[in-house]
Amino acid sequence: MSKKIGFIGVGMMGHGIAKNLLLKGFPVTAMAHRNRAPLEDLLQKGAQEATTAKAIAESADVIILCVTGSPQVEQCIYGDDGVMAGCRTGAIVIDCSTAEPTSTEKIASDLKAIDVTLVDAPLARTPVEAEEGRLNTMVGADDAVFEEVKPVLEAFCENIFHVGGQGAGHKVKLVNNFLAMSQAAMTAEALCACAATGVDPRKFYEVLSAGGVNSPVFQMIVSNALEGDYSGLKFSLANGEKDVRYYNRMTEAAGLTNALGRNLHHSFVQGLNLGFEESYVGSLIEAQAKLNKVKIIDN
Repeated sequence: MSKKIGFIGVGMMGHGIAKNLLLKGFPVTAMAHRNRAPLEDLLQKGAQEATTAKAIAESADVIILCVTGSPQVEQCIYGDDGVMAGCRTGAIVIDCSTAEPTSTEKIASDLKAIDVTLVDAPLARTPVEAEEGRLNTMVGADDAVFEEVKPVLEAFCENIFHVGGQGAGHKVKLVNNFLAMSQAAMTAEALCACAATGVDPRKFYEVLSAGGVNSPVFQMIVSNALEGDYSGLKFSLANGEKDVRYYNRMTEAAGLTNALGRNLHHSFVQGLNLGFEESYVGSLIEAQAKLNKVKIIDN
C-alpha cells in the first residue's frame, strides 16, 4: 500500500484499527494514547512511533484520529505540536471519533485553507469487531475523496456507507447513537419495572428474545446483566452521555422539539451522578435499581 498512515488514538478501538492497517500492508506511525501497552504491541507488529501529532502529520499521507469527541479532536488539530502544524499539502485527515457537526465543519474549513481535506468517518460496533477488522463506518466526503480513502477504510471496516458530503457521517452517527442509547435506557427501565411488579427478568428476557423488540443492543446488555455483568455492551456511560448531548445540540440547532432526546440525556446524567461514571452503558440497570430501591437481578 502506498499511502502512509499516521494514527492518533490507539485506545480500545484504535488499537484494532491500527493493527488491521498494518496487517493489510499500510505503513503506520502512531503515538501512545492513555498508556503505552497498545502502542508497544503495534510497534512489535511493525508500526513506527512518533511523540506528537505534528510529527505524525509530517510523515503521513492520511492521518486517522480515533479519540473521544470534539474537544479531543480540536486539541489534536489545533493544539501545540498539532496536526495543522505538520500536515503535508494534499494530506487527508480521517476523523473516526463521534464529534459535533459544527466542530467538524469548522475544522474542515480550516484544513481546506492549507490544502488538507477532512473526512468524517465515525465508527459503529465494538472493540471486538475493531480487532477483527469488522467495524462499520458512515463516511462524509465528496465522491472523489471517498474513492481515495475507501481502500484505507476497507482495511478495518466490514461495512462502509458513503452517507453524504463533509459532516454527514457525524450527523448520521449521532442519530444512530441516539437510537442505540435509547434502547439501552428503555431496557434498564423495563427491567426495573419487571422487578418492581414481580415479573421474572429471565422470563422477560426469553419473551423479548423471541419477538420484534429484540435487538443486538438488548442482547449485549441483558444476556450479560442476568449473570451480574454490566459490561456486555463495551461502550462507556460517559461516552453515551456525550453522544446524546451532541445529538441534542444538533437537533436543537435544527429547530426540533426533541423531548425524547432531553429525557434520554437526563437518564445518562443521572447514571453518572449516581456513581457510574467509570461504568459501561449496561450500568443504567444498576442506576435504576439504586434510584428505585429495587433489586432487579438476583445473582
